Amino acid sequence: MSGTGKRRSQKERSAETSARLMNATIDLLHDLGLARTTTPEIARVAGVSRGALTHHFASREAVITASVADLLGKSTRDLHRFAEDFVARGGSSDEIVDYIWHMMDDRLFYVTMEYLPEARHNPAFRADLIPLVKEFHAGLDAIWTALAARAGTDPDHTRTVMNATMCLFRGMISQTVLRPNDPAYYEGLQQFWKQQVRQHFPMKPAAAQSGRRKAATA
Repeated sequence: MSGTGKRRSQKERSAETSARLMNATIDLLHDLGLARTTTPEIARVAGVSRGALTHHFASREAVITASVADLLGKSTRDLHRFAEDFVARGGSSDEIVDYIWHMMDDRLFYVTMEYLPEARHNPAFRADLIPLVKEFHAGLDAIWTALAARAGTDPDHTRTVMNATMCLFRGMISQTVLRPNDPAYYEGLQQFWKQQVRQHFPMKPAAAQSGRRKAATA
């Protein structure tokens, strides 16, 4: 029963078990890698029986796909919230670069590195992941489109800058595997990239003129 004395429904219990299994799967992918993310280990970390796991997910591949979908879904929702906040208060391109780096470096890309090789050789697994990744990229696009609208830049060019940022960060995070504990190195690369991105998103001329008029009036 819950703290209010109300008995949880079967649907609520099922959702909680699924969440525990998916969280355990992501933890294992991050901490131990794909090869060691077995169904017995997922069940053990989640604190459920193997029967409960197979009741919710028919196979190892199914639980991994669902877990990746859940992870990408959470990241996509966070991206949209960031975009809404960015529009409301007016942020800078530096903030976007920082946000994406922290999002990718937290756990997201390390988990991605585990399942990408499997997706390359497993067409069914790849087909399940492609629409999830497209949704994630749509969340990224929302952030950059907001910046493009404020700066008056071309949306297609903006997406090119976005994709270049993602490619750079993927390479940087991959490098941390064999070059860890070198924050100055990665910070230097980030600062360099921020300078490049700023050049693509200058203030709108009209906005600048308006600002000068207001200052003169004041």
